[in-house]
Amino acid sequence: MYNKNIKLVIAAIVIGVAIWQIIEGYIGNGVMLVLLAAIFVFLYFKNELILLAFLKLRKQDFEGAKKWLDKIKNPESALTIKQQGYLNYLLGIMLSQTNITQAEKHLKKAIKLGLSMNQDLAVAKLNLAGIAMTKRRKREAQILLTEAKKLDKHNMLKDQITMMKQQMKKI
Repeated sequence: MYNKNIKLVIAAIVIGVAIWQIIEGYIGNGVMLVLLAAIFVFLYFKNELILLAFLKLRKQDFEGAKKWLDKIKNPESALTIKQQGYLNYLLGIMLSQTNITQAEKHLKKAIKLGLSMNQDLAVAKLNLAGIAMTKRRKREAQILLTEAKKLDKHNMLKDQITMMKQQMKKI
């Protein structure tokens, strides 16, 4: 995995070549190279391996998503802060199926690093609430559920939140 700044250097070089092509009269080449540079800038902000892992998760292919995420060797140098948050978010979701202690660690780190979308933050807090319930920490689970409910603006997690509240009454 390359350092994230290499993508910006490549984009700058491609823009330089695009300007040269436009000056030489090859406007079509210059425009195409500017579009190519835009792809590198996009990949600086949205990591390609995390995007591929999200696509695998949409198909419920946890093993395939894990393969893509394992290719990120040094997240601190290869990813921006938000991307590190999403890396931990994805790892937390995948590990919540097997190892809830590790999943809790990754989800807390994802919340600490920050997630761009409120819906993702709500899902992370909902998963943490479920983990807290399984570990018999009712007070923490209630706090996390109310935070998840506040973050869920479109009521996409309404059913899961009400189901968890019903289960919490049994504890």
